[in-house]
Amino acid sequence: MISPKTICALSTAPGMGAIALIRLSGKDSIDILSRVAGKSFENTPSHSAHFLRLKKVDGSVLDEVVVTVFHEGHSFTGENTVEIACHGSLFIQQEIINLFLASGCELAKPGEFTMRAFLNGRMDLSQAEAVSDLIASESARSHEVAMNQMRGSFSNELKDLREKLIHFASLVELELDFAEEDVEFADRTELLALVTEVLAYVRKLIQSFELGNVLKNGVPVAIVGAPNTGKSTLLNQLLGEDRAIVSNIAGTTRDVIEETLNIDGILFRLIDTAGIREEAAEEIEALGIQRSLDKIKQAKIVLMLSDFSGENSQSEGHLSMDSNTTGQWADEQATIHSGAHFLVIGNKYDLRADQINSPWEFQTPFLPISAKNGSGIPELKAWLSQQILGSFNTQSDTIVSNARHLDALLKTQDSLEKAKWGLETNITADFVAMDIRQAMFWLGSITGQISEDDLLANIFSKFCIGK
Repeated sequence: MISPKTICALSTAPGMGAIALIRLSGKDSIDILSRVAGKSFENTPSHSAHFLRLKKVDGSVLDEVVVTVFHEGHSFTGENTVEIACHGSLFIQQEIINLFLASGCELAKPGEFTMRAFLNGRMDLSQAEAVSDLIASESARSHEVAMNQMRGSFSNELKDLREKLIHFASLVELELDFAEEDVEFADRTELLALVTEVLAYVRKLIQSFELGNVLKNGVPVAIVGAPNTGKSTLLNQLLGEDRAIVSNIAGTTRDVIEETLNIDGILFRLIDTAGIREEAAEEIEALGIQRSLDKIKQAKIVLMLSDFSGENSQSEGHLSMDSNTTGQWADEQATIHSGAHFLVIGNKYDLRADQINSPWEFQTPFLPISAKNGSGIPELKAWLSQQILGSFNTQSDTIVSNARHLDALLKTQDSLEKAKWGLETNITADFVAMDIRQAMFWLGSITGQISEDDLLANIFSKFCIGK
């Protein structure tokens, strides 16, 4: 699949900047550089940097650049590679690329450098996909997950699982070869224990996808409640700036306001919604309320604000300051949207804390705060972080964040469950072996030990050009 052509492309972000990096990769990349530069780089050591004045065809100086040479087997792609650091002028970038195109290069396709790294054995498929995730990471936690995967932690664990299954399959298939002689090479009790062990770990990887997915894409958090409960004040307090308008007038927030907040390296997408009440004052507010209800359906975490001060006890709507009403509504929503985490926040709790002695009697957890003076905010941030991380450690645990990997793991789980059932019910060895081979296939598809051309094309087409 590797083209014999030498490819080139801009590897830094498109646009003007102080410095731009242009990359060449292929057998002839050093030879092409020598022709363009007018001097030989054939005998320069790998990883060496050189100052160079690049000239146009007419002999005039185009730019002063730094060229780094990487020899075959010692580069990102595994091929001879050249990187040119030039000034970030759009004109200079394009002119340098044109020089190399005219000298025998062809323009790289999206993800072609990383695809060559995979095809040349510099990394497996899951590591190659992690390159894209690393580039797109927006928080410390998503960076940790991508970096661990790119460095091979996920691949090594899958390799161990697959080797255990290969050992299993070899014993079962050996029995099939000697079926007529009634020879047993595999202890079914031990095999059952092995399949159970591998299956448990595959299930743990599947479970980690929920965390990996939100770390990769951000955690949507809906801040909901009745008018005047302090939703906008809470948003401003969390962000540390006056992002939303705060007013005593009910229905100030008419539309959805979205902002991002980083807590413990996790990116939360905070959504301040219009106040929810049974009858809106007018049509625009009603549209805002409907959008609020829609955001609850999409959110991973829902913060249900209620005014516990008693100041707005006569306010309209089915979400009032009354703790019973709020608790019942929160429990109902938590049941309907079982995939989300709900928290009832008793805002302005400090104004009447001495009058409230009854314990919280609902399933939804409760946290008293004051959005105005900031009390309870550190506890709220800690709660948000804990709901996402749970018992996982992003620095040491393998976290699955790729939907393709999840699909393969689910199919692996299905095959292992069939094999486990077969061992428990003493089904014939050939059926058990078939299920184990299928599990091995799906595990291999994650790292690229078993892959197809159309799969590779689909994966690398999502990369940016130059990577």
